[in-house]
Order: sequence, then C-alpha cells, then structure tokens
Amino acid sequence: MRRRRWQGLARLAVTLGALALLLAVLGGAEITQHLRQAAPGWVALAAGLLAAQIILSALRWRLSAGALGLAMTRRAAVGEYFLSVLGNTLLPGGVLGDIGRAARARHTAGLEVAAQSVVIERLTGQVFLALAAALGLGVWLWPGPGAWGVALAAVGVPVAALWWLRRATGSRAGLWRRALRAARLVWLDRRGWRAQAGLSLLILGCNIGGFWAAAAAAGVVLSAPDALLLIPLTLMAMLLPVSVNGWGLREGVAATLWPLAGVGAGAAVAASILFGLAAALACLPGLWVLARCPLTAPAP
Repeated sequence: MRRRRWQGLARLAVTLGALALLLAVLGGAEITQHLRQAAPGWVALAAGLLAAQIILSALRWRLSAGALGLAMTRRAAVGEYFLSVLGNTLLPGGVLGDIGRAARARHTAGLEVAAQSVVIERLTGQVFLALAAALGLGVWLWPGPGAWGVALAAVGVPVAALWWLRRATGSRAGLWRRALRAARLVWLDRRGWRAQAGLSLLILGCNIGGFWAAAAAAGVVLSAPDALLLIPLTLMAMLLPVSVNGWGLREGVAATLWPLAGVGAGAAVAASILFGLAAALACLPGLWVLARCPLTAPAP
C-alpha cells in the first residue's frame, strides 16, 4: 500500500512538473488565449466522440471476453467500461480502472480469464493506434522511397506477428501458454476477427476525430494527413504509466511534434488540454454507474 502511494505521488509529480516546464518554456499567455477562445460546440463534439469510443470499446471487450468464455450483457459491459475509464482518468497510472474492471468481472470465469480479456482488448487498441501512426508516416513521406518501407513494415509486422501467434506453443510456463491460447481465441477466430477489426477502426476514428475536434476548439485545423500522423503519436504518449492519465506527457509531445505541421506550440498544448477535458467529460457516466453499485460487485 505504501509503495502504491509513493508511485501515485511520483506520477502526480511528473504530471505537474511536465506542465510547469511547458508553461515556463512556452509562456502561459498564448496557451491561455487559445483556451479562453475555445469553442464550446467543438468541445462538446469531442466529448461526444470520446463517449462513443468508450461504448464501442465496451462492445469490443465484450466480444473478446465472450471468445474466452466470459459472458456478459451489453449493458453490463458498457457500465463496467465507463467505470473503468473513470478510474483510469482520475487515478494515477492510467490502468487502475482496468485492474478494477478485471477484478469485478472475475465472478463469471475467474480472475485470470477476466484479466486476459482486459489486457487483450487494450492491446488491440494500441496495435491499431500504432498502425494508424505508421499509415500517417507513410502518407507524410509519400511519394518518397521511405513511404514504401513504412508501408511494408505496417503490413509485414502484424502479418508476421499473427503467423507466429498461430504457431506458437508457448514455453513451459503455464501462464504464458494460456495467454497465447487466449490471444489466439480472440484474434484468430474466423467469425470474431472481422468484428474486432471493424470495432477497432471505429474506435480509432472516434479517438482521432475527438482530438481533431478539440484542436478545432482551440482554433487549430489539422489536415487529414497531419491528423493521421500527429494525433496517434500524441495519443501514444498516454500509454506510458508515469503520469496521471498522460497529462503533461501528451502536451509535451504535442508541443514538440505539431509545429512540424505549422501549428504553434502554444496552440498545440491548448488543443491537448481541451482533449483531456473532453475525455474527462466523456467518462462522467461512470459516476452514475458508481452510484448504482458497490465497487466490489459487477455493474448492473
């Protein structure tokens, strides 16, 4: 418990330190100006798209869990996912909500299967986010020779990984072998992989669209090629479990990369802040789920 407390304080310190450093380097005047002029309609659109991706992610989790024998209703999956995202947003580390979701879903098929379903579903989203960034880099480099190398890597790496997964037998460790079997059941199912891919593309579109709308609220209009490259790379900064839900890191990446598309660093930071606020608004239904059921029981 004491170790977790210190980890939480460390992540909070990283978040506040990164934001303070950005304000010291960039100055707060430009960032504040963009935030004051933010269009509420665009922020609402961003929040709506991010709420939609939470619902779609819940359906993807339900599909993954069902392949592993963990049955749940759509309503329960959506409620649990909103509660999970709420925990990830408010608690340091960005994964505590997922840990709670796995613990609360253990009643049907056991903790190990519940944890496998959560990890595989999150990993699916990260893979598609990385593929989007690779596609965006290929578009940026087109028609240069580097574009073909990126395209081959974007196609070849996932194909090679799936080929290895299909034939991998695992080591002597039973846990690793069972994890490989779970991944095969979810990703290589003849009926389920199409639904997995379709939901993942919709979720990716909602995430990118939500960030694009948040940027538009700050007065930044990204072209499609710029958005396809910069937004996934910025979102990937949130995967590092060293801050509170990616705050500070996400803004730092935006301030570093977005000027490549002609966007001022201050405007990029403001867009990232508005995205974080829209994401917080999108997970507010989790409060309703939290009020209806105790943390130790599955969501109704």
